[in-house]
Amino acid sequence: MRVTFTVNGREESADDVWEGESLLYVLRERLGLPGSKNACEQGECGSCTVYLDGTPVCACLVAAGQAHGRRVRTVEGLAEGGRLDPVQEAFMECGAVQCGFCTPGLLVQAHDLLSRVARPSDPEIREALAGNLCRCTGYEKILDAVRLAAERRAEQGASREEAGA
Repeated sequence: MRVTFTVNGREESADDVWEGESLLYVLRERLGLPGSKNACEQGECGSCTVYLDGTPVCACLVAAGQAHGRRVRTVEGLAEGGRLDPVQEAFMECGAVQCGFCTPGLLVQAHDLLSRVARPSDPEIREALAGNLCRCTGYEKILDAVRLAAERRAEQGASREEAGA
């Protein structure tokens, strides 16, 4: 079967997709987007989290055919115009990236949280990231990064408001 969907703003197609093939496999192996990681293949670790029509999902649990005609945004698609998203920048600056295996899923989940809650509390951050496992950082640097990204997004929003006033 042929699967056609929009990935990071571009229409993409994959041919000869078999029924049980995951969205994660298609993204990584057929479309050359290795950002989302293949770790547990059971939806337990969150490393493969992507947006599907604006909702974060574990790409390993989504059959590729379910994405037909839909919008997918991967960690590669968070950056816009050659500039990293504030969440991506904050993760690097705070040292929240170590081995990097969990990072793509954490970035997508943190990005989603900050699109819904401008200044999340620590319990809100922990709840939002609860489905993402990290074995390297101990999570404190990840929390620091989300806090920093929230602060920067708020500053950017205030700057835009002042410029428009």
